[in-house]
Amino acid sequence: MASRLNPYLNFSGNAREAMEFYQQVFGGSLVVNTFGDFGAPDAALADKVMHGQLETERGFTLMGSDLPPDIEYQPGNTMSVSLSGDDADELRGYWGKLSDGGTVHTPLEKQMWGDMFGECVDRFGVRWLVNISQSQG
Repeated sequence: MASRLNPYLNFSGNAREAMEFYQQVFGGSLVVNTFGDFGAPDAALADKVMHGQLETERGFTLMGSDLPPDIEYQPGNTMSVSLSGDDADELRGYWGKLSDGGTVHTPLEKQMWGDMFGECVDRFGVRWLVNISQSQG
């Protein structure tokens, strides 16, 4: 898979409803994973969306999730830019440059879903999500 750049929307508990709405608007295929799908121990989070991804026939990709309770929902923090793919060297290079001089919220490391993932806010205040897909072997 080539690297991609797309919007990532955050919601305050209604991500499933929002992503289903965007599917009605744009069409396409929607995949939704909850925190419970990945064994999150917090029962209040079990049905909340950890990651939703809408892929349309027109080539649009829209991602979204519910914010976890430790991140306050505020207008302005409801969108991130997602960089994802399987070219680890390329994506690590982007990560290094984006996080330099910024704030790392989640270090770029292996996550419970099996991929390498990191989250940072660059020195200009833009939130970036970097996900390196791990090959299935």
